[in-house]
Amino acid sequence: MRHPSSDVDGEHTHGREQAHGEHHHGRGGGRRQRFFGHGELRLVILDLLTRNASHGYELIKEIESLTQGHYTPSPGVIYPTLDFLQDQQLIVISVEEGGRKKIAITPQGEAWMAENSEHLAHIQARIKARSVGFQLRKDPQMKRALENFKAVLDLKVNQGEISAAQLKQIVGVIDRAALEISQLD
Repeated sequence: MRHPSSDVDGEHTHGREQAHGEHHHGRGGGRRQRFFGHGELRLVILDLLTRNASHGYELIKEIESLTQGHYTPSPGVIYPTLDFLQDQQLIVISVEEGGRKKIAITPQGEAWMAENSEHLAHIQARIKARSVGFQLRKDPQMKRALENFKAVLDLKVNQGEISAAQLKQIVGVIDRAALEISQLD
């Protein structure tokens, strides 16, 4: 029996994500930050379904597109999440000719979305912010500059002893650079 609080929508620990076939793009090694927090994938799926009814595979592709390839939920994440949403009567799944299952949001799902619209707006803003960074990193010169910045910080801060005064200087340099960039026309 599945409890309403069970973690069915892809918010697992790194090891479990890999076991379920999660596809994350980026650097390997260590734990990766979750793309969606607890329950957020449910909101994203329902939001997609408010635009039009869909199929499981199409939802996977829409989420991948929405996140610009940063997150591709596996069928092992999507289908249990859809089962959960159906159990909660937030979606209805009907079988079409040919056996494909069409997924649509219910009036209860729409009401739940309305109650959680502020949280959804936060998720959408976070997705947009990540996609802006993704676009910046696509530029070869920007990518080189960011990698250089990370390497220098790593060498200075993580590889040796650093005093409180030096750390304060580094923070000041970063803050001044951010201010300078924000004032560019």
